Amino acid sequence: MSRLVGNTAPDFKAQALVKGDFQDVSLGDFKGKWKILFFYPLDFTFVCPTEIIAFSDAAAKFSERNCEVIACSVDSVFSHLAWTEQSRDNGGLGEVNFPILSDINKTIAKDYEVLTEEGVALRGLFLIDDNNVIQHATINNLSVGRNVDEALRLLKGYQFTAEKGEVCPANWNEGDLTMTPDPTKSKDYFKKANA
Repeated sequence: MSRLVGNTAPDFKAQALVKGDFQDVSLGDFKGKWKILFFYPLDFTFVCPTEIIAFSDAAAKFSERNCEVIACSVDSVFSHLAWTEQSRDNGGLGEVNFPILSDINKTIAKDYEVLTEEGVALRGLFLIDDNNVIQHATINNLSVGRNVDEALRLLKGYQFTAEKGEVCPANWNEGDLTMTPDPTKSKDYFKKANA
């Protein structure tokens, strides 16, 4: 998986459920935008709806930062549609504010190195910049969901470094001190941080 970070994101084109309709969606459709591409194992499961709903509820926060959220699983678009038609209080998704890709042939999951031997995707999350370079990747095993606030924090950090050329220290949040990646200039950060 580590070979993906810092390299161009694998291209994809697949059918997706987009606001109740079936559409072909490709990575190229998001040219000039940042992307959060996240994989989940299967529709109609347990942890998965909590993640999709959390990302859907936060989609506007990502959009405000020129970032599109895209979900992907090995299920069909028909399964995605049925799941969105099931209410949230019954384990369904309700309306989702981003595309859900159908990776029925499992090529996207293979390309992003998250496909298990059992044929489902691990909980992979890829932060792809506006030049389609993967800046961040995490993979969770099936039993623990991801933190949407952390994905947003990472987006802010990578956008900051892309714009300013500075780097973000441990536990950085927007507005915190950053540093110049230089042996001498970085001392300004350490003086302020340890004052």
